[in-house]
Amino acid sequence: MIETTNLTRKYGDLIALDNLNLQIEEGECYGFIGPKGAGKTTTIKILSTLLKPSWGEARVDGKVIGYQNPEIRPIIGYVPDFMGSYDDMIVREYLDFFATFYGLSGSQRHRAVGDVLELTELHYKANAQVAGLSRGMSQRLSIARVLLHDPKVLLLDEPASGLDPRARIEIRELLKELRRMGKTILISSHILHELAELCTSVGIIEQGKLLFTGKVDEILAKAKVGQVVQITVTEKSEDAAALLRQVDGIAIVDIVTENGVERIDVTMDSQSTLDSSELPNRLISRGFRIASMQAERINLETAFMRLTKGLVRLETWFLCATCRESYREK
Repeated sequence: MIETTNLTRKYGDLIALDNLNLQIEEGECYGFIGPKGAGKTTTIKILSTLLKPSWGEARVDGKVIGYQNPEIRPIIGYVPDFMGSYDDMIVREYLDFFATFYGLSGSQRHRAVGDVLELTELHYKANAQVAGLSRGMSQRLSIARVLLHDPKVLLLDEPASGLDPRARIEIRELLKELRRMGKTILISSHILHELAELCTSVGIIEQGKLLFTGKVDEILAKAKVGQVVQITVTEKSEDAAALLRQVDGIAIVDIVTENGVERIDVTMDSQSTLDSSELPNRLISRGFRIASMQAERINLETAFMRLTKGLVRLETWFLCATCRESYREK
Protein backbone atom coordinates (compact mmCIF):
# COMPACT_ATOMS: atom_id res chain seq x y z
CA MET A 1 0.00 0.00 0.00
CA ILE A 2 2.90 2.37 0.84
CA GLU A 3 6.30 1.88 -0.77
CA THR A 4 9.38 4.07 -1.02
CA THR A 5 12.50 3.40 -3.05
CA ASN A 6 15.69 5.34 -2.24
CA LEU A 7 13.49 8.23 -1.14
CA THR A 8 15.69 11.26 -0.45
CA ARG A 9 14.98 14.84 0.53
CA LYS A 10 17.58 17.60 0.83
CA TYR A 11 17.26 21.04 2.40
CA GLY A 12 20.21 22.92 0.98
CA ASP A 13 23.26 20.91 2.02
CA LEU A 14 21.32 18.99 4.67
CA ILE A 15 20.09 15.50 3.77
CA ALA A 16 16.88 15.19 5.81
CA LEU A 17 15.92 11.84 4.28
CA ASP A 18 18.62 9.49 3.04
CA ASN A 19 17.62 6.73 0.60
CA LEU A 20 14.60 5.57 2.58
CA ASN A 21 13.29 2.15 1.54
CA LEU A 22 9.99 1.40 3.21
CA GLN A 23 7.21 -1.07 2.55
CA ILE A 24 3.88 -1.04 4.40
CA GLU A 25 1.26 -3.61 3.51
CA GLU A 26 -2.46 -2.93 3.19
CA GLY A 27 -4.25 -2.98 6.55
CA GLU A 28 -1.01 -2.63 8.50
CA CYS A 29 -0.46 -0.17 11.36
CA TYR A 30 3.14 0.98 11.06
CA GLY A 31 4.89 2.90 13.81
CA PHE A 32 7.55 5.35 12.64
CA ILE A 33 9.88 6.26 15.49
CA GLY A 34 12.99 8.37 15.79
CA PRO A 35 14.39 11.40 17.61
CA LYS A 36 13.38 14.93 16.71
CA GLY A 37 14.86 15.87 13.35
CA ALA A 38 15.21 12.26 12.23
CA GLY A 39 13.10 12.67 9.06
CA LYS A 40 9.68 11.40 10.21
CA THR A 41 7.70 14.52 9.35
CA THR A 42 9.55 14.94 6.06
CA THR A 43 8.57 11.39 5.08
CA ILE A 44 4.93 11.91 6.00
CA LYS A 45 4.74 15.23 4.13
CA ILE A 46 6.13 13.59 0.99
CA LEU A 47 3.62 10.72 1.27
CA SER A 48 0.80 13.23 1.76
CA THR A 49 1.89 15.00 -1.48
CA LEU A 50 2.77 18.23 0.37
CA LEU A 51 6.51 17.97 -0.28
CA LYS A 52 8.49 16.88 -3.32
CA PRO A 53 11.34 14.39 -2.89
CA SER A 54 14.76 15.45 -4.13
CA TRP A 55 15.09 12.03 -5.74
CA GLY A 56 13.86 8.49 -5.29
CA GLU A 57 10.27 7.34 -5.53
CA ALA A 58 7.27 6.94 -3.26
CA ARG A 59 4.04 5.11 -4.09
CA VAL A 60 0.69 4.97 -2.36
CA ASP A 61 -1.67 2.23 -3.55
CA GLY A 62 0.56 1.77 -6.58
CA LYS A 63 0.36 5.44 -7.60
CA VAL A 64 3.52 7.55 -7.82
CA ILE A 65 3.89 10.63 -5.62
CA GLY A 66 4.48 13.71 -7.76
CA TYR A 67 3.05 12.25 -10.97
CA GLN A 68 -0.32 10.99 -9.78
CA ASN A 69 -1.06 13.33 -6.86
CA PRO A 70 -4.67 14.04 -7.94
CA GLU A 71 -5.35 10.28 -7.78
CA ILE A 72 -3.52 9.84 -4.47
CA ARG A 73 -5.15 12.63 -2.46
CA PRO A 74 -8.67 11.13 -2.42
CA ILE A 75 -7.36 7.91 -0.82
CA ILE A 76 -5.21 9.45 1.95
CA GLY A 77 -5.94 11.32 5.16
CA TYR A 78 -3.13 13.43 6.66
CA VAL A 79 -3.22 14.48 10.32
CA PRO A 80 -0.42 16.93 11.27
CA ASP A 81 0.81 17.24 14.85
CA PHE A 82 -1.09 20.52 15.20
CA MET A 83 -4.12 21.21 13.06
CA GLY A 84 -5.10 24.56 11.63
CA SER A 85 -8.70 25.38 12.45
CA TYR A 86 -11.41 27.94 11.96
CA ASP A 87 -11.98 28.93 15.57
CA ASP A 88 -15.19 30.87 14.93
CA MET A 89 -16.96 27.72 13.67
CA ILE A 90 -18.76 25.08 15.67
CA VAL A 91 -17.63 21.46 15.29
CA ARG A 92 -20.45 20.38 12.95
CA GLU A 93 -19.93 23.43 10.70
CA TYR A 94 -16.20 22.75 10.57
CA LEU A 95 -16.73 19.16 9.39
CA ASP A 96 -19.49 20.19 6.97
CA PHE A 97 -17.14 22.80 5.48
CA PHE A 98 -14.41 20.23 4.79
CA ALA A 99 -16.90 17.62 3.56
CA THR A 100 -17.82 20.06 0.80
CA PHE A 101 -14.18 20.22 -0.31
CA TYR A 102 -14.08 16.41 -0.39
CA GLY A 103 -16.89 16.57 -2.96
CA LEU A 104 -19.66 15.35 -0.67
CA SER A 105 -23.06 16.96 -1.09
CA GLY A 106 -26.59 16.84 0.29
CA SER A 107 -27.59 13.80 2.32
CA GLN A 108 -24.22 12.14 1.63
CA ARG A 109 -22.39 15.02 3.33
CA HIS A 110 -24.82 15.06 6.26
CA ARG A 111 -24.43 11.30 6.75
CA ALA A 112 -20.62 11.46 6.56
CA VAL A 113 -20.46 14.22 9.19
CA GLY A 114 -22.75 12.26 11.49
CA ASP A 115 -20.74 9.07 11.02
CA VAL A 116 -17.36 10.63 11.87
CA LEU A 117 -18.82 12.47 14.87
CA GLU A 118 -20.08 9.12 16.16
CA LEU A 119 -16.85 7.25 15.38
CA THR A 120 -14.64 9.81 17.11
CA GLU A 121 -17.14 10.25 19.97
CA LEU A 122 -17.52 13.95 19.26
CA HIS A 123 -21.30 13.81 18.76
CA TYR A 124 -21.93 15.51 22.09
CA LYS A 125 -19.55 18.31 21.03
CA ALA A 126 -21.23 18.85 17.66
CA ASN A 127 -22.46 22.32 18.61
CA ALA A 128 -19.38 23.33 20.60
CA GLN A 129 -17.09 26.13 19.44
CA VAL A 130 -13.90 24.78 17.83
CA ALA A 131 -11.88 27.41 19.73
CA GLY A 132 -13.10 25.99 23.04
CA LEU A 133 -12.00 22.39 22.45
CA SER A 134 -9.28 20.83 24.56
CA ARG A 135 -6.08 19.59 22.89
CA GLY A 136 -7.41 16.02 22.97
CA MET A 137 -10.75 17.02 21.46
CA SER A 138 -8.96 19.04 18.78
CA GLN A 139 -6.90 16.00 17.80
CA ARG A 140 -10.05 13.89 17.57
CA LEU A 141 -11.64 16.58 15.41
CA SER A 142 -8.56 16.57 13.18
CA ILE A 143 -8.91 12.79 12.74
CA ALA A 144 -12.67 13.14 12.14
CA ARG A 145 -11.94 15.67 9.39
CA VAL A 146 -9.70 13.33 7.41
CA LEU A 147 -12.15 10.43 7.76
CA LEU A 148 -14.98 12.25 5.99
CA HIS A 149 -14.06 10.87 2.56
CA ASP A 150 -13.31 7.37 3.96
CA PRO A 151 -9.61 7.22 2.94
CA LYS A 152 -7.74 3.93 2.61
CA VAL A 153 -4.53 5.35 4.11
CA LEU A 154 -4.04 7.48 7.23
CA LEU A 155 -0.81 9.42 7.77
CA LEU A 156 -0.59 10.59 11.38
CA ASP A 157 2.25 12.84 12.55
CA GLU A 158 2.59 12.68 16.36
CA PRO A 159 -1.19 12.49 17.01
CA ALA A 160 -0.68 12.02 20.77
CA SER A 161 1.79 14.89 21.17
CA GLY A 162 0.89 17.20 24.05
CA LEU A 163 -2.06 15.13 25.23
CA ASP A 164 -2.80 14.23 28.83
CA PRO A 165 -2.87 10.49 29.73
CA ARG A 166 -6.66 10.13 29.35
CA ALA A 167 -6.69 11.85 25.95
CA ARG A 168 -3.80 9.64 24.78
CA ILE A 169 -5.72 6.51 25.75
CA GLU A 170 -8.81 7.76 23.90
CA ILE A 171 -6.79 8.50 20.74
CA ARG A 172 -5.11 5.08 20.97
CA GLU A 173 -8.48 3.31 21.23
CA LEU A 174 -9.76 5.30 18.25
CA LEU A 175 -6.74 4.26 16.19
CA LYS A 176 -7.27 0.62 17.18
CA GLU A 177 -10.83 0.87 15.88
CA LEU A 178 -9.60 2.38 12.59
CA ARG A 179 -7.11 -0.49 12.28
CA ARG A 180 -9.96 -2.98 12.79
CA MET A 181 -11.81 -1.20 9.98
CA GLY A 182 -8.96 -2.13 7.64
CA LYS A 183 -7.29 1.27 7.30
CA THR A 184 -3.59 1.31 6.49
CA ILE A 185 -2.01 3.56 9.13
CA LEU A 186 1.41 5.19 9.28
CA ILE A 187 1.89 6.86 12.64
CA SER A 188 4.92 8.70 13.96
CA SER A 189 5.25 9.05 17.70
CA HIS A 190 7.73 9.37 20.56
CA ILE A 191 5.36 7.64 23.03
CA LEU A 192 6.90 4.26 22.34
CA HIS A 193 5.02 1.98 24.73
CA GLU A 194 1.76 3.00 23.06
CA LEU A 195 3.13 2.15 19.62
CA ALA A 196 4.03 -1.33 20.89
CA GLU A 197 0.37 -1.89 21.82
CA LEU A 198 -1.02 -0.36 18.65
CA CYS A 199 1.30 -1.20 15.76
CA THR A 200 1.89 -4.41 13.84
CA SER A 201 5.29 -3.21 12.58
CA VAL A 202 7.72 -0.42 13.36
CA GLY A 203 10.55 1.45 11.69
CA ILE A 204 13.37 3.23 13.50
CA ILE A 205 14.85 6.23 11.72
CA GLU A 206 17.78 8.42 12.72
CA GLN A 207 19.47 11.22 10.78
CA GLY A 208 17.28 10.41 7.79
CA LYS A 209 18.37 6.76 7.62
CA LEU A 210 16.15 3.79 8.34
CA LEU A 211 18.00 1.70 10.93
CA PHE A 212 15.42 -1.04 11.32
CA THR A 213 12.04 -2.05 9.98
CA GLY A 214 10.02 -5.12 10.90
CA LYS A 215 7.56 -6.67 13.33
CA VAL A 216 7.55 -5.42 16.93
CA ASP A 217 8.71 -8.79 18.30
CA GLU A 218 11.61 -8.79 15.81
CA ILE A 219 12.89 -5.43 17.01
CA LEU A 220 12.63 -6.54 20.64
CA ALA A 221 14.66 -9.66 19.83
CA LYS A 222 17.26 -7.54 18.01
CA ALA A 223 17.59 -5.21 21.00
CA LYS A 224 18.00 -8.08 23.46
CA VAL A 225 21.61 -8.62 22.42
CA GLY A 226 23.95 -7.12 24.99
CA GLN A 227 21.33 -7.58 27.68
CA VAL A 228 22.40 -6.83 31.25
CA VAL A 229 21.56 -9.34 34.02
CA GLN A 230 21.85 -8.32 37.67
CA ILE A 231 22.71 -11.15 40.10
CA THR A 232 23.11 -11.03 43.88
CA VAL A 233 24.69 -13.99 45.72
CA THR A 234 24.60 -14.49 49.48
CA GLU A 235 28.41 -14.49 49.79
CA LYS A 236 31.69 -14.57 47.85
CA SER A 237 30.63 -12.17 45.11
CA GLU A 238 34.20 -11.92 43.81
CA ASP A 239 34.43 -15.70 43.36
CA ALA A 240 31.03 -15.83 41.64
CA ALA A 241 32.09 -13.02 39.30
CA ALA A 242 35.34 -14.86 38.49
CA LEU A 243 33.34 -17.95 37.59
CA LEU A 244 30.99 -16.01 35.31
CA ARG A 245 33.92 -14.38 33.49
CA GLN A 246 34.92 -17.87 32.29
CA VAL A 247 31.53 -18.53 30.68
CA ASP A 248 31.42 -18.29 26.89
CA GLY A 249 28.83 -15.80 25.73
CA ILE A 250 29.42 -13.25 28.49
CA ALA A 251 31.10 -9.99 27.50
CA ILE A 252 31.50 -8.07 30.77
CA VAL A 253 31.17 -8.95 34.46
CA ASP A 254 31.23 -6.09 36.98
CA ILE A 255 30.71 -5.96 40.74
CA VAL A 256 28.55 -3.00 41.77
CA THR A 257 27.90 -1.92 45.35
CA GLU A 258 24.55 -0.24 45.91
CA ASN A 259 23.19 0.69 49.35
CA GLY A 260 25.86 -1.48 50.95
CA VAL A 261 24.89 -4.56 48.93
CA GLU A 262 27.21 -6.11 46.33
CA ARG A 263 25.66 -7.00 43.01
CA ILE A 264 27.11 -8.71 39.93
CA ASP A 265 26.22 -7.03 36.62
CA VAL A 266 26.60 -9.43 33.69
CA THR A 267 26.53 -8.08 30.13
CA MET A 268 25.74 -10.74 27.55
CA ASP A 269 27.84 -10.92 24.38
CA SER A 270 25.91 -9.50 21.42
CA GLN A 271 27.07 -12.41 19.23
CA SER A 272 26.24 -15.14 21.74
CA THR A 273 23.28 -17.52 21.78
CA LEU A 274 23.68 -18.10 25.52
CA ASP A 275 20.36 -17.74 27.36
CA SER A 276 20.63 -15.64 30.51
CA SER A 277 18.35 -18.14 32.30
CA GLU A 278 21.30 -20.58 32.31
CA LEU A 279 23.39 -18.37 34.61
CA PRO A 280 21.75 -19.40 37.92
CA ASN A 281 22.39 -23.09 37.17
CA ARG A 282 26.08 -22.36 36.54
CA LEU A 283 26.40 -20.67 39.92
CA ILE A 284 24.28 -23.11 41.90
CA SER A 285 26.21 -26.09 40.50
CA ARG A 286 29.40 -24.55 41.99
CA GLY A 287 27.84 -24.04 45.42
CA PHE A 288 26.77 -20.41 45.24
CA ARG A 289 23.41 -19.38 46.66
CA ILE A 290 21.46 -16.78 44.68
CA ALA A 291 19.64 -14.09 46.63
CA SER A 292 18.16 -12.36 43.57
CA MET A 293 18.41 -12.19 39.81
CA GLN A 294 16.89 -9.65 37.46
CA ALA A 295 17.26 -9.42 33.71
CA GLU A 296 16.92 -6.05 32.06
CA ARG A 297 13.38 -5.61 30.77
CA ILE A 298 13.37 -5.19 27.00
CA ASN A 299 10.54 -3.05 25.64
CA LEU A 300 10.19 -0.76 22.66
CA GLU A 301 11.75 2.15 24.55
CA THR A 302 14.79 0.05 25.46
CA ALA A 303 15.06 -1.14 21.86
CA PHE A 304 14.89 2.42 20.59
CA MET A 305 17.65 3.57 22.95
CA ARG A 306 19.88 0.66 21.96
CA LEU A 307 19.41 0.90 18.22
CA THR A 308 19.80 4.69 17.96
CA LYS A 309 22.72 6.87 18.93
CA GLY A 310 20.78 9.94 20.07
CA LEU A 311 21.96 11.98 17.08
CA VAL A 312 19.90 15.03 16.15
CA ARG A 313 20.14 17.76 13.58
CA LEU A 314 19.57 21.48 13.66
CA GLU A 315 17.27 21.72 10.67
CA THR A 316 14.68 24.26 11.79
CA TRP A 317 16.14 27.17 9.86
CA PHE A 318 16.26 25.06 6.70
CA LEU A 319 12.59 24.21 7.08
CA CYS A 320 11.55 27.82 7.55
CA ALA A 321 13.01 28.82 4.19
CA THR A 322 12.68 25.64 2.17
CA CYS A 323 9.19 24.36 3.01
CA ARG A 324 7.64 27.62 1.83
CA GLU A 325 9.30 27.09 -1.53
CA SER A 326 7.98 23.53 -1.64
CA TYR A 327 4.42 24.74 -1.12
CA ARG A 328 4.88 27.37 -3.82
CA GLU A 329 6.09 24.64 -6.22
CA LYS A 330 2.94 22.68 -5.48
